[in-house]
Amino acid sequence: MTSHQSHHTVVIAGGGSAGIATAASMLNRHPDLDIAVIEPSAEHYYQPGWTMVGGGVFEKDKTVRPEASVMPREVTWLKAEVTGFDPDNKAIEYSDGGRVTYDVLVVAMGNRLAWEEIEGLEETLGKNGVTSNYRYDLAPYTWQLVRETKSGRALFTQPAMPIKCAGAPQKAMYLSCSEWEKRGVLGNMEVEFHNNGGVLFGVPDYVPALMDYVERYGIDLNFGSTLIRVDGPARKAWFATENGEVERSFDMLHVCPPQQGNPVVAASVLANEAGYAEVDQSTLQHVRFPDVFALGDCGSTPNAKTMAAARKQAPVAAVNALAQLEGKPLKGEYDGYGSCPLTVERGKIVLAEFGYGGVLQPTFPRWIIDGTRPSRAAWKLKVDVLPEIYWHAMLKGREWMARPIGGA
Repeated sequence: MTSHQSHHTVVIAGGGSAGIATAASMLNRHPDLDIAVIEPSAEHYYQPGWTMVGGGVFEKDKTVRPEASVMPREVTWLKAEVTGFDPDNKAIEYSDGGRVTYDVLVVAMGNRLAWEEIEGLEETLGKNGVTSNYRYDLAPYTWQLVRETKSGRALFTQPAMPIKCAGAPQKAMYLSCSEWEKRGVLGNMEVEFHNNGGVLFGVPDYVPALMDYVERYGIDLNFGSTLIRVDGPARKAWFATENGEVERSFDMLHVCPPQQGNPVVAASVLANEAGYAEVDQSTLQHVRFPDVFALGDCGSTPNAKTMAAARKQAPVAAVNALAQLEGKPLKGEYDGYGSCPLTVERGKIVLAEFGYGGVLQPTFPRWIIDGTRPSRAAWKLKVDVLPEIYWHAMLKGREWMARPIGGA
């Protein structure tokens, strides 16, 4: 085993969406800042696009680029896996015996999809009618199943919160139903939504529009129903409910996996009891280690875990981490903003935008986009505009409509 030790002013653990956006935001403010990013992946994914791949709107190649193409040239890229945190000594350990110290640390390592929590699931993913838009390699299989299925029962599942984009499980369902409706086979389908929670969507303002589509597509809603076991070859799934275990046969099963805190974060002193980096929900500063910040899906903030949330969090983390370096008060504030473009049919979206406590936070005036109603303008935004904003603005530190509250 080789070992390598180094020091950088700022270390960012994770080169995904949140990590790259934070690095770019910091460099736009201080171009000469010494930043290291620890990230092992060779590829970088635009995960919100996977819903559209599963709905036959995007090709999967549109959602991936080389990691090197998004990594800011000015940073030191440590192509390794983070293996441990030592915040008392301002250090991070990484694979092959590496150790790097820092003045300020930003943790942006995402969460973990716990496929193994559902018995029998892993061995049948990608075959036997079992799929998930939560994986790059599986989203095309979702579209294949939608095209091939002409009758039978389709099950869509949602586990306990928190999960990446709480609307994604039903986005897959609505786009599937829209295609079946278009092809005239929806009447031959039994569509069931099995949701661990007790409501269709956590922000009530958007529920009426969603219920219109539930009724239009004839979807059977099952609340308090949690997928626990799958037998792919037999095409059967079992759900835990308050009335005991329920068995359902299926022709298609779209699974949203249970999700957990990043295991390296969860095993460290940075984590709360749930396994997420414990930060102040406004400043994103760690509650016990002031020189540590965390954002994105690995953080403890009680917002919806969406790409839009990371886009708003990154500038806040950037300005506050810089203030911490300079010994200045933290002025950047994150208000819990998250967005979930609910693809209710091909060509229309209910654009849910909200912050802490479910407070609506629309980006556009209602005469442009009324987020509580399905609109073609919101579909255009999702399909044509948001991917460009992601690749060419968010990951470049260009904070179009994402300037931090109170920050510079």
